[in-house]
Amino acid sequence: MWGLIAILILVAAALFYYRGRPAPLEMRQELYPCVVYYRRVHYLPRMMIAHIVTVDLSCKNINVLVTPPEKNDKTNPLRAQTTSQFARKFEVQVAINGDGFTPWWSRSVLDYYPHVGDPIAPNGFAASRTKEYGEIKGPTLFINSSKDATFGTAYRKVYNAISGQSWLVKDKQPVPDLNDTLTAPRTAVGLDGPGTRLIMIVVDGRQPLYSEGVTIQEMAELMIYYGGDNAINLDGGGSSTLVIQDPQTGQYKVMNSPIDNYIPGRERPVGNHLGIFTQIKK
Repeated sequence: MWGLIAILILVAAALFYYRGRPAPLEMRQELYPCVVYYRRVHYLPRMMIAHIVTVDLSCKNINVLVTPPEKNDKTNPLRAQTTSQFARKFEVQVAINGDGFTPWWSRSVLDYYPHVGDPIAPNGFAASRTKEYGEIKGPTLFINSSKDATFGTAYRKVYNAISGQSWLVKDKQPVPDLNDTLTAPRTAVGLDGPGTRLIMIVVDGRQPLYSEGVTIQEMAELMIYYGGDNAINLDGGGSSTLVIQDPQTGQYKVMNSPIDNYIPGRERPVGNHLGIFTQIKK
């Protein structure tokens, strides 16, 4: 009798703990033509759940958008918004968080910055359909109006661009001396060799018994596994978020388990984002 009660309590506790989080089950699904979503689960050396989206940029139905800057504000050209808000506002079908930003602090659920709508600046350079903002400091992904994608140097005129914290992969190899001890939630973006396949990865972290996160070294290895010949590390921690518009219902869904202020499922208002359109706009 008491054993049955104990089992029921454990089951109830597990259901409560995992409530609202994506199930830790591996999957592969073609969400839209030329867009594939993967969920990957590792149990060793620790629990880790990764969310991967690959996008064929050569497809005619695919287009790209980086968060546009505010008009007439060169000092703080962005207004903080969650990745879900960005996706809904611009009606993209896939979105991830982008570059780091400033000012930022997170001392408690009552003392943090930015809130939604607060002015902020990206850490690096960005562009949204020719509208440039920020300064080049770290590695940058450029995607021109013909969807030619490159790292480091723009091919033809700058159109869309987003920067990262550091390099992860160069020429199919992890860059030297990547951290292999500190685990955290992380976001990264990569390209295959020809630059026609975009790989976006978000890994959940800081959630014991669900997903503890990955090291930067592991993130590089994961990117290579999914075809990223070159890749950069975007903003991570509580910023890491993947949002997708359900192709059946049209509803926007957070595909991972963000953890702003150590609250599972809570999205952080961030600076810029990388969005994917999967339909030709009329």
